[in-house]
Amino acid sequence: MARVSNKVALVTGGAKGIGEACALLLAKEGAKLVVSDLDIAAGEKVVKAIKAAGGEAIFIQQDVTDEASWPKAIAATVERFGALHVLVNNAGIAIPGSAVDATLADWRKTMAVNLDAVFLGTKYAIPAMTGTVGSGGGSIINISSIEGIVADPNLAAYNASKGGVRIFTKSAALHCAKNGLKIRVNSVHPGYIWTPMVEDFLNSIGDVSEGRAGLDSLHPIGHVGEVMDVAYGVLYLASDESKFVTGSELVIDGGYTAQ
Repeated sequence: MARVSNKVALVTGGAKGIGEACALLLAKEGAKLVVSDLDIAAGEKVVKAIKAAGGEAIFIQQDVTDEASWPKAIAATVERFGALHVLVNNAGIAIPGSAVDATLADWRKTMAVNLDAVFLGTKYAIPAMTGTVGSGGGSIINISSIEGIVADPNLAAYNASKGGVRIFTKSAALHCAKNGLKIRVNSVHPGYIWTPMVEDFLNSIGDVSEGRAGLDSLHPIGHVGEVMDVAYGVLYLASDESKFVTGSELVIDGGYTAQ
């Protein structure tokens, strides 16, 4: 049986990497997908793949840092599929920089994409999941990071943004639970996952192959993760299998934070 049959899911940053994997897996397991991203060509390619496999999906070009884009994206979701049950706040960026070297511009850009957008998505998704469109509840899944739990001296802004996602998730979860909204809010904390973002990051600081070997060595399991490792965790949180899980942190990191 499909694990998220007939649920409607919106995935931000759904054109590549973890977001793409989440969109494809959720669709495979029965969800109707809204893929949100700035990259039109890549986003449409994901939608095409979902449709080719027999699923239903649409693409929305969205700048998740623009507050006005959120009511529009959710309205388009409800207009096309009649409800919103799952929101995966996945869009994110990483700009290297220490507490001294990071620029204020880079700091603000990182916060806008990684933290402000999670706040905005959650803020506008909750009313759409409380019965106003007939869905009567839902699951909000915020992609944080191991860097929201432990620190890196060269990722000051990224650490701060992902740590913010971690604790904001708990606040939103308590709000929903204590108001009887039947909406669960959880965060996912991947270790280093081999994605275009990680590859670009390594490219920006040196040799990619050497950098990957270094990242592999940081994980007790012996290697970096794959996008599907995270997607299966998101699927669990999106499904009714996790109906008693809210305000929690799902760590998928090959043992990184156990050290």
